[in-house]
Amino acid sequence: MANTLFLRLEGPMQSWGERARWSVRDTADAPTKSGIVGLLACALGWNTDPDLRNLSQQIRLGVRCDRPGTPLIDFHTVVGGVMSAEGKVKKNANTGKAETVVSWRHYLCDASFLAAVQADDSGLITRLAEAIQTPRWPVFLGRKSCPPGLPPYAGVGDYPGLIEALQSTPLNTPQKQDPLQVRAVIECRPGEGVRRREEIDSRSFRTFLPRYTMEVSLTVKVLQEA
Repeated sequence: MANTLFLRLEGPMQSWGERARWSVRDTADAPTKSGIVGLLACALGWNTDPDLRNLSQQIRLGVRCDRPGTPLIDFHTVVGGVMSAEGKVKKNANTGKAETVVSWRHYLCDASFLAAVQADDSGLITRLAEAIQTPRWPVFLGRKSCPPGLPPYAGVGDYPGLIEALQSTPLNTPQKQDPLQVRAVIECRPGEGVRRREEIDSRSFRTFLPRYTMEVSLTVKVLQEA
């Protein structure tokens, strides 16, 4: 039985917010776990906090950075104002008109990642694989303005760990060197690696729990032309 689902995350633009707040909407340099859980939840048609929290806690994520992409910052304005804590539209004190909301939104252009999603429950992997091939809701690469350029489903398999899974899939690249060293971000045990706050706790209140990751260099074979 398969314990790993592979996702090919590739498109014109991606944005995986990790510390995005208020006017600065950042992107991590690789897909985040909260972003992948959101993608899978869209495929399943889930949007409640308990469903998303349980899904996040049942899976482990590893991401191989096949093509890191080019950073882009978009200066974004929305005319029409924003709601205050009292439920009223904020207005400019001088003009009396609704305030213009300004933000800086960060993207990765022309990036390509291979994500390995592992779970101890093979039935969950089967369900996720079926959902990502026939999603209930549209899926996107971190932000709704970033649709995938390719179908995300990239197969399933059974592997002892995330590193072995990510090393199993050849890299499709015009480079002639074989094999290649490729950066990957691997989920690890608490206390190891780097502490990040991207484990979904509540979508409704935008709260997150800590997750630990480590960066590794993988030796990956290059896909040979027929």
